[in-house]
Amino acid sequence: MKIHEYQAKELFRKYQIPVPQGKPAFSATEAVTLAPSVSANGPWVVKAQIHAGGRGKGGGVKVAKTMDEVRAFANNIFGMQLVTHQTGPEGKEVKRLLIEEGAQIASENYLAVTLDRASSRLVIMASRAGGMDIEEVAAKTPEQIFKEWVEPAIGLRSYQSRRLASKMGFTGNAAKQLGDILQKLIKFYQEYDCELAEINPLITTKDGNLVALDAKINFDNNALFRHPSLLELTDPNEEDPAETQAKKFDLNFITLDGNIGCMVNGAGLAMATMDIIKLEGGSPANFLDVGGGATEEKVREAFKIILKDEKVKAILVNIFGGIMKCDVIASGILGAAKELKLHVPLVVRLEGTNVDLGKKILSESNIKVITATGMKEAAQKVVAASKGQQ
Repeated sequence: MKIHEYQAKELFRKYQIPVPQGKPAFSATEAVTLAPSVSANGPWVVKAQIHAGGRGKGGGVKVAKTMDEVRAFANNIFGMQLVTHQTGPEGKEVKRLLIEEGAQIASENYLAVTLDRASSRLVIMASRAGGMDIEEVAAKTPEQIFKEWVEPAIGLRSYQSRRLASKMGFTGNAAKQLGDILQKLIKFYQEYDCELAEINPLITTKDGNLVALDAKINFDNNALFRHPSLLELTDPNEEDPAETQAKKFDLNFITLDGNIGCMVNGAGLAMATMDIIKLEGGSPANFLDVGGGATEEKVREAFKIILKDEKVKAILVNIFGGIMKCDVIASGILGAAKELKLHVPLVVRLEGTNVDLGKKILSESNIKVITATGMKEAAQKVVAASKGQQ
């Protein structure tokens, strides 16, 4: 789960991580009204609030020196279709702004905490190359990224803070501030079950203080039941409607760019299904795991979600029945096909519990279903069907 920058900074304030004074605005007019309360005489920063990086390069972050500029920038940014390297060419419409006090920047740095799954430890990543795409820095100049691994049960040790401060070129008060921010950021990360807590840039001001000028937080969806208050921070405008609908029925769904709809049980099998579709020259339109205990209702809802995508030219159902019974899946498929008046080719591959009964249900129906006995055959048939060759 992602949240906006202004929401992340509100959470940082609770942990006394230094951030600039700022307020969210839900219209250009409100941004102008709020500006004097953020900074009496400016400068002000007008920031687009979308769930994507690279906003500055896309024209979504502007520094205003006068109230007239605040008004002009707010009017230009609010409602714009902001395109960045993370939004794709379609961009995202800006429906929220952050009006923030300007900062006197001496240097820009990068700081983040995430999980290193290979070592089962937290890892701090820091760099002097802040304000840039950290992926680009990692790819081209990896030596500019400094790392410290933290054992969750022990926490950050003081020597690790000092070592990072030295590598970052911080001395005196700045080095102490870095250690303090690191301790608070790790505590925040652990207490909120984050996947990522990132500050980019962490600036050094001209008076020598460290300030989180931007904030990006990703929360672990699997831990949200422990943090019901976080659900109030979701922005429906930033969510894929299909993914939102899937969550209501406990379906794991992610929209992709292809034209072959996939319905599979089990994340591993779903990944393998997408791989073999690509191998056969096709392109998956989605990742959809209906889980091990899907009901007919869940199968129908899965079909509804897949068919809402106008790009879908064919559907592949690939089920290995363990806990899930193939006859239940077959009944759900036919029920959905009748209810939705299925208009695209449907390829079904069933294996496992009650497979013979499931195949019998499909074969005796009056709905055209293309059956397959193996994954390779299923992928070949659905790719051909998506190209109008069936």
